[in-house]
Amino acid sequence: MTKKIGFIGAGNMAGAMMKGIIDTGLYTADEIIASEVYEPQRKYIAGKFGIDVHEDNSVVAKSTKFIVLSVKPQQVNEVLTSIKGSLTKDHLVMSIAAGVTISALESYVPACRFIRVMPNQPCMVLASASAFSRGTKATSDDCATVESVLKAVGISLEVKEELLDAVTGLSGSGPAYAYMIIEALSDGGVLMGLPRDVSTRLAAQTLLGAAKTILETGEHPGKMKDIVCSPNGTSIQAVRVLEDCGIRSALINAVEASAMRSKELGKE
Repeated sequence: MTKKIGFIGAGNMAGAMMKGIIDTGLYTADEIIASEVYEPQRKYIAGKFGIDVHEDNSVVAKSTKFIVLSVKPQQVNEVLTSIKGSLTKDHLVMSIAAGVTISALESYVPACRFIRVMPNQPCMVLASASAFSRGTKATSDDCATVESVLKAVGISLEVKEELLDAVTGLSGSGPAYAYMIIEALSDGGVLMGLPRDVSTRLAAQTLLGAAKTILETGEHPGKMKDIVCSPNGTSIQAVRVLEDCGIRSALINAVEASAMRSKELGKE
């Protein structure tokens, strides 16, 4: 075992995690190995991060005891079945495959210790919101190992497994909702005469500032919204329009739809 962490699947989320853990110094490029079936992606990841990337998944299993399973949910069965001969009780597998339950993972390779994780894409800028659930054989040390990776790229919370689909709907898919909001706010600024670059920077910083305010003060978002909205002012007029357009219902329904799709993926 020559590497400290390995990725089976080197797509967008895996690449974001690699960038985060290398940038924070948790692992060096020499301590990371990955496998990826798509040749152009192998070349991209190897060139971008300077890590060993192979086509054969079993090379990763034979090179490290700590594996991040970062393939599509529909590929989990095939991948684990193909490498189970290389996996032992000494292996810790951190699965980020949405919807694939711990019981399903353990059924493929009963000897392994599994921890199921739902990270999100902002781990590439060290601002991920991740949640995890431990498998039946996972130890406290295993959880600490996984947390060290997740905390290197953002925040990490342990939850019951039955809540991970809700996490998927909220923080897993949430960056997509936020990007749409930033884009829409930027469009609004452009509509009112702002240059696109100025408008986008102001929109993004506004969401960042609001999020930081909630995280650092611990105040309820509704309370902070009320502070911004002065009587008969500009903000309350804007809030009225947003309420008329059903912004709350739209976002609630988006989280629900994503969570339900996560449940479906685990059955496919």
